[in-house]
Amino acid sequence: MSSSLSEVAFGRTAPGICVRDMHVAHEFYTRILGFETVFENGDPVGFMVLRKDRAEIHLSRKPDHKASSVNVMHMFVSDAAALYAICQTQGVRIIKRLTDKDYGQRAFVFADPDGNRIDIGERLADTRQP
Repeated sequence: MSSSLSEVAFGRTAPGICVRDMHVAHEFYTRILGFETVFENGDPVGFMVLRKDRAEIHLSRKPDHKASSVNVMHMFVSDAAALYAICQTQGVRIIKRLTDKDYGQRAFVFADPDGNRIDIGERLADTRQP
């Protein structure tokens, strides 16, 4: 048994997001963002795992859920502008508009149907000269 943290490797992480209505959340994340259900538990469903590419989200039903005023997830994508356009077309509530940040990301923040704030980022190419 290892007792040194330097010997422990960390793997993929998946944010847990609380939602009031599992059906509404499922519809949003699958239809608008393209995630697929890979696991669900309960009758009615109280827990669901969604996956798209390397991203995974764990939804938990909490009927009295109140959204936070801080971001609950940061997700990197290959084309933030394309996802931003999709969100606009689908009527997703945009919290912070698409902008290029001085720290090298193109980013925006949207809210899911439960008001959970999702921060989207795209790493931009390093344009600094050596």
